[in-house]
Amino acid sequence: MRVPLSWLGEYVDLEPGTTAEEVHAALVAVGLEEEDIHTFEISGPVVVGEVLDFVEEPQSNGKTIRWCQVRVAPEGQTAADGGEDVRGIVCGASNFLRGDKVVVTLPGSVLPGPFPIAARKTYGHVSDGMIASTRELGLGDDHAGILRLVTMGLDPEVGTDAISLLGLDDTAVEVNVTPDRGYAFSIRGIAREYSHATGAAFRDPADAVTVAPAAEHARGFSVAIDDRAPIRGRIGSSVFVTRVVRDVDGSRPTPPWMVSRLKLAGIRSISLIVDITNYVMLELGQPIHGYDLDKVTGGLVVRRAHPGETLVTLDEQARALHVEDLLITDDSGAIGLAGVMGGASTEIGEGTTNVLIEAANFDPVSIARTARRHKLPSEASKRFERGVDPRVAVAAAARVVQLL
Repeated sequence: MRVPLSWLGEYVDLEPGTTAEEVHAALVAVGLEEEDIHTFEISGPVVVGEVLDFVEEPQSNGKTIRWCQVRVAPEGQTAADGGEDVRGIVCGASNFLRGDKVVVTLPGSVLPGPFPIAARKTYGHVSDGMIASTRELGLGDDHAGILRLVTMGLDPEVGTDAISLLGLDDTAVEVNVTPDRGYAFSIRGIAREYSHATGAAFRDPADAVTVAPAAEHARGFSVAIDDRAPIRGRIGSSVFVTRVVRDVDGSRPTPPWMVSRLKLAGIRSISLIVDITNYVMLELGQPIHGYDLDKVTGGLVVRRAHPGETLVTLDEQARALHVEDLLITDDSGAIGLAGVMGGASTEIGEGTTNVLIEAANFDPVSIARTARRHKLPSEASKRFERGVDPRVAVAAAARVVQLL
């Protein structure tokens, strides 16, 4: 479990100047196992720049570069590296416009790799810095173009420290969670353990969630538990909470603070809706699944698989199901392997506007067997196998609604 310190500090008091090593030591003192410390491995000066102008220059190798004029400090002021406020920078990307705010790594900065930045001659120009992509910043895998800050919903002042703006100054401690301490697969659980170790005040994030009442005249979403072959006599699902959120703009960007926290925690940013469900899982320890409501037919039924039944999961694999597999189904058939992975037929996509949120509690033995049978370990199954607090499901579903 990777725990960003900025996130941990929201739910437990960290003394000013507390280091990752000190947090590790406190967690080891209460029986957790130290693993590693993670950072974005980036140092400045890295600033917000504005593309003033550019000229496209075809090259003999068939590539076209842009010779850009980029403002990296307010007009007339000295830049963060002590240089001029406007820089000439060579850029191979073409996905940006004049006036775009971008991230500029000035000479003297170091990107993950490590990759030191210096003024250098290239394509007939001296490039006085670099305009960065999300991959170069360590925020994601996209290297097709540079990061346009407008795509993250940001319009900061030129010269702003981009490391702080994007949360790249955070640090995460990683601990190994033993099978008997599943609650520690969450920021909530780690914060509680840190509180026990140090006496620092603990604020339960589950208690901070306000469960909003359903809209007037709203009808509850139909859910039935129909487990006719419970394993060891235990019904497959003891708690199943749903919430419906309509008119969501799934095309909106995920906030940069959430992207950086997910990245440090080892989770890749995918889209706003999916990122929020992953964020709440990490925060409260409750796996969440989101469905495109408009792709769900009828109500949900939790049941065991029928002989010969199949399901195409989110990884686009067609899976032959075992009669012990616990499923989420609708009127069309199976739409998810309960507690393991959702089905492709109800996947949330760019066009999703209405979302059905699931926060359930599933039998650990059932989930463990299904995950191993299909060789399909997931962040959700890892938590359900070790046991999830059934009391947190309502708060987790409400937290997703709150963030949406």
